[in-house]
Amino acid sequence: MSKLVAGMAGAMLAAAMPAVAGAAVLGPDSAACEGGGPAMLVHVEGFKKRSGMLRVQAYGGNPNRYFEKGAWLKRIDVAVPSGGPVDVCVPVSANGTYAVSVRHDLDSSGKTGLNDGGGMSGNPRLSLFDVMFKRKPDPRKVQVSVHGVTRVPVTLNYVQGGAFGPIAMASR
Repeated sequence: MSKLVAGMAGAMLAAAMPAVAGAAVLGPDSAACEGGGPAMLVHVEGFKKRSGMLRVQAYGGNPNRYFEKGAWLKRIDVAVPSGGPVDVCVPVSANGTYAVSVRHDLDSSGKTGLNDGGGMSGNPRLSLFDVMFKRKPDPRKVQVSVHGVTRVPVTLNYVQGGAFGPIAMASR
């Protein structure tokens, strides 16, 4: 009987390990996502390289001001981990409607360069011309309704030849 209980306990522990291993949340406010929010758990994937810094910015209020310089409510900078899932917790003041932008500063220069990547909540499709002329997507395509802790998937896009989009076989 004790072998059965020990075996069951071991199986339960082994089953829990992948969830715990993938559960590391980056950023100084990770407790907000563990405590029930309100917060956005921004899940970033599609990295060109696992180097540099990741900047996650949350926007709220007037949707026409989403992604304007200096209009962010919260900004979090974290080092890109060498592997594994990348989840960044972004607390917000209340449940409501927000938007998120993510920038992958590949060389940690602090300046946006041609090799850097970016993405937004809702993963809107952007052209190279949209990027060059700083055209913003329709606010309805990037809005996130936050209630408690809300998961926000973002796929990074990079300049590739004459296009701007996700890396075909990016590391996850």
